Amino acid sequence: MAERSAEVTWQGDLLSGSGTIERVGSGAFAPLAVTWAARAEDESGGKTSPEELIAAAHASCFSMAFAHALAEAGTPPERLASSARVTFVAGTGITKIALAVRGTVPGLDEEGFRAAAEDAKNGCPVSTALAAVPEITIEATLEN
Repeated sequence: MAERSAEVTWQGDLLSGSGTIERVGSGAFAPLAVTWAARAEDESGGKTSPEELIAAAHASCFSMAFAHALAEAGTPPERLASSARVTFVAGTGITKIALAVRGTVPGLDEEGFRAAAEDAKNGCPVSTALAAVPEITIEATLEN
């Protein structure tokens, strides 16, 4: 079992206030500024949002799950480059997550790569945690 932690402070109301991710348990990053504007508008002004952090978590979790599944199937990847785009609609919440992956996997064809990517998307723990999101997609491209 592993537990991870983060500490955040917030000052003011939602629209004009601001917050700081003060620290994460690993010490890997902090401080990070967060605001409603960074969350709900196209321009973040150098600040982050919960959705940006979810995108990072989802892309990294998916990459790990995919690499593991490929190796277990006897076709370990040479390289996977994954991304996630999280769509947030104010008043509604997260409406979509679009994962994308490009990879080099010797011994695997395009169809097998796409099928394995779909399975990894469905099986990664972050995807499972985000099951309430109405749409999670995957675009998978095998590179030679």
